[in-house]
Amino acid sequence: MNEVSVLTIAREVQIPLLAALLIGGCAAKAHRAIMTHRTSVRTGPTAMLPPRLRRPAALAVCATELALGVGLLVTAGGTGAGAPAFAVRIATGLLFCTAAGALHELRTRRPDAGCGCFGELSHTPVGRRAITRAALLCAAALSSIGLAPLRMPASAGQAWLTLGVIAAELAVLAALSPEVGQLMLQLGHTEPCELREVPVARTLSALHASAPWRRYRRFLVAAAPADIWREGCWRFVVFPGVLASRRVEVVFAVHLASRGPAVRVGMLDTGSCFADVGRGPDPLQLSKLV
Repeated sequence: MNEVSVLTIAREVQIPLLAALLIGGCAAKAHRAIMTHRTSVRTGPTAMLPPRLRRPAALAVCATELALGVGLLVTAGGTGAGAPAFAVRIATGLLFCTAAGALHELRTRRPDAGCGCFGELSHTPVGRRAITRAALLCAAALSSIGLAPLRMPASAGQAWLTLGVIAAELAVLAALSPEVGQLMLQLGHTEPCELREVPVARTLSALHASAPWRRYRRFLVAAAPADIWREGCWRFVVFPGVLASRRVEVVFAVHLASRGPAVRVGMLDTGSCFADVGRGPDPLQLSKLV
């Protein structure tokens, strides 16, 4: 392989890498929005906008990342060569160039805010690494302009060289990404469930997807819970209900596990045993939840 071939391969690998970063960033933002029932607007450049504009701006950024990521993949082959590929790669370069400027401004005006690039992993205050990463990605996108349609490596040597170039660029990106440290910290440290911060919206989503909810929802007389509280690793959600013409409280206990939380349920007769309890059942009665 000569120097020209290495340079060509280095330009070609930018397209799938940029597409993966864009789609991955959008997926991370969408995951956070789904888990918290809101779009992350307290981090990233959108934090500098008025509150009423932050959510639409965050949604627009996420949609743009997804569109450009898919566009890079679609126009990488022969069917997307020419003007479509040129437009997508120019737009990708402009996106990262704008991101670099916005992150620099964010660092000046909101030094406590994270870049929000990869959802909940990007809460570290914006530093020079994040700005440099955005600038390098802008250069990577612009370097891909004018490339011929991508093809599979023609030989084993070319394939190994391509893998080496990808590995080298990933190493550079990892060195410029605070998110890598946050991810390693999360993988290596499991926070006790008693201390874990779990949004109420996530608990309700897990409850609504559970079998006990489908089995007991017909007894409920209200869509909104009458009370919610937490005890240790469990969150309790109380709904008013009717069973055999008697008013009852249907109490769901949702474990605060990160995945596949256990859900238990019990019914409390509000006309007799638990008439004097203001907030909910006596903790000793919670063992009756099944």
